[in-house]
Amino acid sequence: MGILSFILIIANVIVSYRGFKDSIFYNKYKFNVDGVLLYKDYKRLVTSGFLHVNWMHLIFNMLALYFFSGSIEMSLGPVRFLLIYFLSLIGGDLLSLFIHRHDGSYDSVGASAGVSGLIYAAIALFPGMKIGLLFIPIGIPGWLFGLIYVLYSIYGIRSGKNNIGHDAHLGGALIGLIVAIIMHPSVVITNTWPIVIIMLPSVVFMYIIITRPHSLLIDNYYFNKHSNAATIDHKYNIEKRSKEQEIDRILEKIHKKGMRSLTDKERQMLQEYSR
Repeated sequence: MGILSFILIIANVIVSYRGFKDSIFYNKYKFNVDGVLLYKDYKRLVTSGFLHVNWMHLIFNMLALYFFSGSIEMSLGPVRFLLIYFLSLIGGDLLSLFIHRHDGSYDSVGASAGVSGLIYAAIALFPGMKIGLLFIPIGIPGWLFGLIYVLYSIYGIRSGKNNIGHDAHLGGALIGLIVAIIMHPSVVITNTWPIVIIMLPSVVFMYIIITRPHSLLIDNYYFNKHSNAATIDHKYNIEKRSKEQEIDRILEKIHKKGMRSLTDKERQMLQEYSR
């Protein structure tokens, strides 16, 4: 394991432990659709990758990071290693953001997207490597694992039967694969079929969810499990209207009682609104 992999694991443990103990800290930095789209809190696309739901979630992701990070960090170097990890982390959240863009309450945490990106980068570079799975005594070729994982992620997104972030896993995996190919274009020639086998179902699925979003069994304009769910635009308008009403109240107070009658909070709100 390289030094950067070790630092990432330590950072995940420290931040996740803080999140276990402090719900305010956890909610401030987790990925949340409203937090990103409504409040423009884009740091959540990265910070959520260092938070985890519980110890089991953390340990599983860190074990995967431990086992797969070494080959990538050694082969590509520290800068490219970090580039793949963080681009995959962000790419996974962006796919989640797109799929759940009409469900403002959707949130997620975990390093899975970054780890998936590293795994698929390794598969792009070394498709014949053996990958062992729990309870299976023999390893399977990396390209076959990649295909199974992609198909399982697509099924998970489509079914919506559990609270696993399959969309983030798939997004992170695809970004890791693509970035590795960009860094080493020659693998397209040497590893053509393994890459095509993994990419083809992913590309088809991405085309479907972009052109036919109603095919996903999740909240969107075409299929609503929660008919009373407010859209991002609706929530924004409600909040904007509420702020305007509060400003009108403050201005009326100034008109009747003068500036000195304002509280510190009212002065701050008025100052922010004037900007």
